[in-house]
Amino acid sequence: MNDIDAWVWWLVGAAALGIPLVVTAMPEFGMLAVGAVAAAVFAGLGFGVVAQVLAFVVVSVALIAVVRPIALRHSRQRPQLATGVDALKGKQAVVLERVDGSGGRIKLAGEIWSARALDTERAYEVGQEVDVVEIEGATAIVI
Repeated sequence: MNDIDAWVWWLVGAAALGIPLVVTAMPEFGMLAVGAVAAAVFAGLGFGVVAQVLAFVVVSVALIAVVRPIALRHSRQRPQLATGVDALKGKQAVVLERVDGSGGRIKLAGEIWSARALDTERAYEVGQEVDVVEIEGATAIVI
């Protein structure tokens, strides 16, 4: 066991840290694994145990302190590309049947939708263009 170099042990540690990364999907384990690889490089270059441990700690902490907040910020952002009913909000539609506060029909994105006016006092006549502000179930709310 004494025949194995320190850099090999650091690589074994990096691989061991990679296993929980895959199983739990916690990116912190990956950052610790990168720190272990950095320590393996230091060991391969002939640095002592103190320098190796210091390299592991510095790289791991730096990655966790810098990369983790960036990753969290990106994971909380909404997707740039709207899909489904979210993609229909803000689109224009053409009134097919009179639309008022109680209902009507519009042609939206090539499909016929039930619709009602956001302002219950307002009515939109056939052929008029309206803007979709919300989708509630299968009904488009228009102005």
